Amino acid sequence: MHPSSPWNPAEPIEFETSRLRLRQWRPADREPFAALCADARVMEFFPSVLTRSESDALAERAAALIARRGWGFWAAELKATGQFIGFVGLHTPTTQLPFSPCVEIGWRLAFAHWGQGLASEAAAAAVAVGFHQLLLEEIVSFAVVGNRRSRAVMERLGMRPSGTFEHPQLPVDSPLRLHCLYRLARDRHT
Repeated sequence: MHPSSPWNPAEPIEFETSRLRLRQWRPADREPFAALCADARVMEFFPSVLTRSESDALAERAAALIARRGWGFWAAELKATGQFIGFVGLHTPTTQLPFSPCVEIGWRLAFAHWGQGLASEAAAAAVAVGFHQLLLEEIVSFAVVGNRRSRAVMERLGMRPSGTFEHPQLPVDSPLRLHCLYRLARDRHT
């Protein structure tokens, strides 16, 4: 399915980019997902790496949300090989944030796949799904202020910085607490 084709709410959205397939999670994704969530480089801007049970629970929640509402943090795989490389997608944060309610765009890819433009490619397609199929008015993204790589993806998506906030799930003395917020309105999406 192309990101701008009509969507039947009874079916989960799945779509492709030139190099990636964004799809529902499969049991075989659990092991490579656990490996990337245990990688300190991937998890640099999170409070800690995840255990296997924590990463499995995250994958199960992502799959359940897609099954229930048709969209979410999709599993990302390389079309050429079928290799699972992480997730990219849209999510409604459950934590009460200063800008809630909102839908965020987010991603987490295995380190071996960084620096190839894959996060930007998949995120751009997910934003198109959000605006053209889900008819969202706005999509946000946020990251630790020092996370320059994620901020660069947000800027490539055409998102604009909209200040900073202290993430309420992080301790007051955490160096990760200060986050920057980026926003993109549907009428500014090209």
